[in-house]
Amino acid sequence: MKAEHLSLHFGATPLYDDCSFHFEDTDKVGVVGVNGAGKSTLFKIILGIEKLDEGKIELPGMRLGYLPQEIKINKSHDDVTVWQYIAAARPVDELQEQLNGEYEKLAKYPDSKAITQRIMDLQDLIDSYDVANFDYELLKIVEKMNLQDLIDSPMKNLSGGQKSKVAFARVLFENAGLLLLDEPTNHLDVETKEFVANYLRNYRGMVLVISHDPEFLDTVTNKTLFLNKTTHKTKAYNGNYTAFRRQYAEEKAEQDRRITEQEREIKRIEEFVERARNAKRSNTALIRQGHVREKMLDRKLSELEVREEEYQRVALNVSPSKQSGKTPVEVQNLTFHYDDKAPLFEKLSFMLTRGEKFLIVGENGIGKSTLLKLIVGQLKPDDGSVIFSQNTTVAYYAQELEILNERETILDNVKSYDYTDTEMRSMLANFLFRGDDVNKKISVLSPGEKARVALCKILTKRANLIILDEPTNHFDPETQKIIGENFRDYDGTVIMVSHNPSFVEQVGITRMLVLPSHEHGKPAIGIVKNYSREQLEYYYYLNSDLI
Repeated sequence: MKAEHLSLHFGATPLYDDCSFHFEDTDKVGVVGVNGAGKSTLFKIILGIEKLDEGKIELPGMRLGYLPQEIKINKSHDDVTVWQYIAAARPVDELQEQLNGEYEKLAKYPDSKAITQRIMDLQDLIDSYDVANFDYELLKIVEKMNLQDLIDSPMKNLSGGQKSKVAFARVLFENAGLLLLDEPTNHLDVETKEFVANYLRNYRGMVLVISHDPEFLDTVTNKTLFLNKTTHKTKAYNGNYTAFRRQYAEEKAEQDRRITEQEREIKRIEEFVERARNAKRSNTALIRQGHVREKMLDRKLSELEVREEEYQRVALNVSPSKQSGKTPVEVQNLTFHYDDKAPLFEKLSFMLTRGEKFLIVGENGIGKSTLLKLIVGQLKPDDGSVIFSQNTTVAYYAQELEILNERETILDNVKSYDYTDTEMRSMLANFLFRGDDVNKKISVLSPGEKARVALCKILTKRANLIILDEPTNHFDPETQKIIGENFRDYDGTVIMVSHNPSFVEQVGITRMLVLPSHEHGKPAIGIVKNYSREQLEYYYYLNSDLI
């Protein structure tokens, strides 16, 4: 892959400014940078979805495999089984039919070079799918990704997390020359993530992966491409994510020293120019030197490097506008099932006390998101009830981000009568939106930026019960920490589904509910009191596909 002089603007705002980089055919590249730096956009350019203002990316003869952040399975696949959906990534039968058709044409026109070339191209494509190991490779991926119990299930019956795993399995099975993976670990359990990391590390082609998981990047990658949102430049580093962070920290420290020295010199020149401007007309030598220094000052100012933005949190009142009762919500004997499915819950009961930070964990498809939807009333239980105290007010963050208006700006989406415009801008700064950023339309934001807006909007509602469904799926480690601190300071009650131990720790979880898998014979662990980071990691390990 060779990228030369990439430039792209959204309106007057640059995303890439004359960026170039080069990678070898077997490189495993971590693509990193803050939300909004252009990571997902780079993938869209490679795929031909987005067009550059200037520059080009050369991918000689590479077949592309793509896993987007937001998995959307086409409705036409609703009745296709999981096995059929994954197997279709290598359309060998269809290609073989085309090849047979070309051979029939060749029999009629034996001297046709065009037909001969099509035959050679089709045969090369079929060979690239490794037909001899078709079933073996498919079975290995299905088993290692813990999908064997789903292979006969129609795609329409899968949960969001299950669909994401199946889509990932399909991309791996495709055996493309270049894999583009955008946040691939969002819905992976511990065991599956380990398999995928090893699979990608030994993959025969090139891999470009955007991930907020440093451990995953360290395992998989040998190169790192950093997209700098401040300078709109890119830089390729040798080594994995940890090696990149070390090199980048050294470069940044050196840059800070250099900028400090530049600023000191500029200040000295400014003081000299000011003296020259105030000098008596008779002091022609000083005035002449002042003119020289003015030109020098202009040059120095134009050469002054841009200092990386440092994040500073602003103290704001994010307390609930009114206090809930001592028990803001109680779940009593909840039972629920989807059509033609076994019950997800039977007589599930628990209650929360005011101010708790409560975590729900469990396998893909076990019903974590469903439980949240039952609590907020988007679904109705078969039996049992959800009881709120009289003063309980609820704010709900869903993975689908339905609470945002795509046509409005960031600021319009989060405006609240509880805050002045200045306070609202300070709140948005706590979610990494500064200056003119607040005037961007939601429709132009990356998934990570949209998630930050939605979480900010949740806090500004000042509800006393906040319900969060996988709030960190699109966040890099630094952003996770910042968002976690915002919710740590919130003194209402939180119910959260999250697969991210670091974020859970940053928020300050006090108890967790582990939803058991009856199908796999796992024990009903239930409520875990006196939560600790070690306990959570133990339960992730004990239930290898908990997320």
